[in-house]
Amino acid sequence: MSSNLGIPTRSENFSEWYNELVVKADLADHSSVRGCMVIKPHGYALWENMQRALDDMFKATGHVNAYFPLFIPKSYLEKEADHVEGFAKECAVVTHYRLKSNPNGSGLIPDPDSQLEEPLVVRPTSETIIWNTYSKWIQSYRDLPLLINQWANVVRWEMRTRLFLRTTEFLWQEGHTAHATFEEAEEECLTILHECYGKFATDWLAVPVVKGLKSEGEKFPGADHTYCLESMTQDLRAIQFGTSHHLGQNFAKAFDTKFQSKEGKLEYVYATSWGVSTRMIGALIMTHSDDKGLVCPPKVAPIQVVIVPMGRDEETREKTHGVSDDLAKQLREKGVRVKVDKREKESPGFKYNYWEMRGVPVRIEVGPRDLEAGALTVARRDTGEKETVALDNVVDRAFSLQTEIQDALFAKALQFREENTHRIDTWEEFQSVFAGEGGGGFVLAHWDGTTETEDKISEATKATIRCIPLEPLHPSDAEPGVCVFSGKPSKQRVVFAKAY
Repeated sequence: MSSNLGIPTRSENFSEWYNELVVKADLADHSSVRGCMVIKPHGYALWENMQRALDDMFKATGHVNAYFPLFIPKSYLEKEADHVEGFAKECAVVTHYRLKSNPNGSGLIPDPDSQLEEPLVVRPTSETIIWNTYSKWIQSYRDLPLLINQWANVVRWEMRTRLFLRTTEFLWQEGHTAHATFEEAEEECLTILHECYGKFATDWLAVPVVKGLKSEGEKFPGADHTYCLESMTQDLRAIQFGTSHHLGQNFAKAFDTKFQSKEGKLEYVYATSWGVSTRMIGALIMTHSDDKGLVCPPKVAPIQVVIVPMGRDEETREKTHGVSDDLAKQLREKGVRVKVDKREKESPGFKYNYWEMRGVPVRIEVGPRDLEAGALTVARRDTGEKETVALDNVVDRAFSLQTEIQDALFAKALQFREENTHRIDTWEEFQSVFAGEGGGGFVLAHWDGTTETEDKISEATKATIRCIPLEPLHPSDAEPGVCVFSGKPSKQRVVFAKAY
């Protein structure tokens, strides 16, 4: 069973609803290359708006952009033990640089004479290639801090893929910074977490996130510790929104990156890395969208207002098109992204459904009777509410609705998260929340701090520790207690959830 728009409803099959929505909303399509996706113009415009906002935040906090190679010598990946162990199973490897005709049949084969002296790994993440370069750039305390970000694609060979959430190739940004002290690197990690990722999630995507520390078992391979942001989907699972890693001196030691301090001593630098990806689009969809399709926060929406002129004859269409063009011009002068849908072969109802599926926040209907009455219908995508607005006030109303919808989406998502966050104190209750195939929401429970207990909880329930909150969601969450599984002492409650 599906909705009248050709996609399953969320309650019937959330997974298929998501898969179909991504395609029907013109965000992305499946590629003939296994596990990869084609990001369509509507989806890429959404990514560009995200990218533009984040890039401004990075630059406002002193970072600059650069670009490093896609290919990484295998020996670089082997220099940091935890790092290579964490990524070895996901690496795509280049072994030859040329093809030749198959002498024993048709087609092409790698030319045996073109085998590389050292295999090259297709970038799964860039710590190793970047720190090999930084070792040449950093000589003195005067070279620090080094604050560089790059926008790039990465490849991680995934066995089970899903558009935006988990694909073999995806787009992201990755920041890599070098500092003179542990404290400066720590400040960098937290600045990115709070001032960039946290603000972007809440202020731009209207997604409430829990900011916290990853457990030892969940941290980034090669990191001293990892900070993260976790959001909740409508099927009560967690999505890791972004991460900020304090790498300590691990990569500096692996690549012998030292600097001369003010006192004239040679010391290893401290490092950070941090990143968010097109996975954020999946988080946005699963947070806000409904059975009619994409619901997009106005700040990042590719089109913020769609104007639909109507009219059955040429004279009427000329009049409604003229008014629509004038409204669009006024809205663009206010910085609003506008589309006027003048297609003649499609009915108004078809157009309404079309733009609702693609998540346009505001629709303005321009019909001949509306013009005669001097008032137009303005509809909002998030609630479906319609209002009649005097023609002279339509531009201002469409503009003000952008902020109203943005705020309403955040408030709704926050309320949903709060209603589905549970404080659990017994193992029986814990198991009950995560029983079956459902998500279960966020569970705040005590944990004894050991990887052994963490693994046993995950094996029994498929729920993992998403983060140790930096700020308690409720004051009582920071109080000590007893581990929900082992009964041993616990410092505070942590967030458990099933995750994408």
